[in-house]
Amino acid sequence: MGIATNHYFTIGALAKRAAVAIDTIRYYEREGLLPVPHRRASGYREYDVGAIERVRFIRRAKDLGFTLDEIRDLLMLESDRDHGVEGVKQRAIKRLAELDQRIAQMTEMRDGLALLIEACPGHGEPECCPILSSMHGVEAVSEQSPKPSCCTPTNDIRKKQE
Repeated sequence: MGIATNHYFTIGALAKRAAVAIDTIRYYEREGLLPVPHRRASGYREYDVGAIERVRFIRRAKDLGFTLDEIRDLLMLESDRDHGVEGVKQRAIKRLAELDQRIAQMTEMRDGLALLIEACPGHGEPECCPILSSMHGVEAVSEQSPKPSCCTPTNDIRKKQE
């Protein structure tokens, strides 16, 4: 890794090497994800290379969608020589299923919003806006739904002529 194994780091140096904020380090300590570091006589925290590796592990696990509680479990499983890998895989399978479910929900939201955008002329009275109407719980827009008469171009032209 290019980091000397007998070297110790301040919280600022750890944060910089792990590419996180100092407050993140303190938060991970409070949450029990990082062991309480040794303190110098001056009171400064002193971290070893293992702390850098652990913070990077936490960040990568978060990037994969794991929660801090799940990451805590993963860290414990990492030291289980008999069943750790099995437990890690089971948690990863569960996380993947949850991500798939979230993706499906977001795809449904995206498709619904796309329909509303397609139905909205982008002009006219706010009361006739299908996007706003939908947020108020008024009739859902479908591909077959006619646009309200107040949103049709001929109606807008008539209003301008009056």
